[in-house]
Amino acid sequence: MTEKIQVAERLFELYHRVHRLVNASMSEEGVSLARSKFLFYLSELGPCRCADIASALSFAPRTVTEAIDGLERDGMVVRVPDPEDRRAKIISITDLGRTGLEAALQPRRQVIEQLFSALDDAERTDLYRLLGRLGDKACEIGTSRMIGYERQAEAA
Repeated sequence: MTEKIQVAERLFELYHRVHRLVNASMSEEGVSLARSKFLFYLSELGPCRCADIASALSFAPRTVTEAIDGLERDGMVVRVPDPEDRRAKIISITDLGRTGLEAALQPRRQVIEQLFSALDDAERTDLYRLLGRLGDKACEIGTSRMIGYERQAEAA
């Protein structure tokens, strides 16, 4: 019987391998996986502030600022003053950013197609279901740990 830790290690290994593979294929098109997250967010939800992106993507504000700086330097986003807050800027994706994002998503799709061709339809359905169960359990564990953390913080 396969031990839980062996399954977990294999899952972690697969995640990192696929992440590197997808990132490399996207980067060849000029938009890394990390940069694509910012561009995709702006593409889907429209102009917003760095703080909105940081909150939505669970990144540190400094990380977002540095990423947006690079994207702006490359002409993929623009910053304009926020009419409601003189200290803030509104970030928007440019046509070049949209084109770059679409170009980078194509090799991502190809990697996913190639990877999942190793499974038949029934296996993909089973994997999807099993990953959902693990995801639900992770949320449950995370919620219970956060509740414990919140109680510790309240007691302090």
